[in-house]
Amino acid sequence: MNMSTSSKINNTLSDIGIMTQRNLLRYVRLPQLMIANIALNAVLLLLFNYVFGGAIRTGGIEYIQFFLPGFMVQTVVFGSTQTSVGMADDFSKGIIDRFRSLPISRSAFLTGRVIADVARYALLIAIIIAIGSAMGFRFENGAVPALMGVALIILFGISLTWVGVFIGISVKDIETAQVAGFVWVFPLVFASSLYVPIETMPAWLQVFAQINPVTPMVDTMRALSLGGSISSSLWKTLVWDGSIILVFLPLALNRYKLMTQ
Repeated sequence: MNMSTSSKINNTLSDIGIMTQRNLLRYVRLPQLMIANIALNAVLLLLFNYVFGGAIRTGGIEYIQFFLPGFMVQTVVFGSTQTSVGMADDFSKGIIDRFRSLPISRSAFLTGRVIADVARYALLIAIIIAIGSAMGFRFENGAVPALMGVALIILFGISLTWVGVFIGISVKDIETAQVAGFVWVFPLVFASSLYVPIETMPAWLQVFAQINPVTPMVDTMRALSLGGSISSSLWKTLVWDGSIILVFLPLALNRYKLMTQ
């Protein structure tokens, strides 16, 4: 590796660090963004557990034990919609035009956003685990499998964040980004094994639920949390993660390049 290539890599990493810091500082200067996010997730967790939990059959498992591993997955799925809104907000305010005039890497803006979102996911998952623990949830399979599951959820969140980035760049309007973001996540979340066992669904819906990327991620996290085999769900999760990134990362980069020419 020659000095020119090494210098270019160092500059790119520095640019990514600056863009990551910029997105993280936004949560510090606008704490209501994170507070509202935390409050929404806490309310949803309480409502689903105490309102619907008693009516859903989970094979003898307490609903909080069944639900919370999947709820952590839902957090990153819904979190990708916030990425879409944030990207559209930046474009609508003309911030991208300012970045174009600076000698920074094209990919730094997008990558910095994704890394900042990873930090947001990690914080939200930690808070959800704390709330769930107060409600009676326990990791019955030990700390190491639990940490492995959280890492897999964050990887899943990274893949979906690139979908959110692509949507935010494509629509460039905050209201449209909000609608477009939720249109594709609702079927993934509700038509999966997250809230209820798939076996309780109509046969035609079970087909979609089985191929839904959320289902193997939820099943893997549930097995790592409570015990059980992950051999049939882990590889599906990793294939989905890789496939989504391979499709939407280039799409997002190409779209960004076209929008900033």
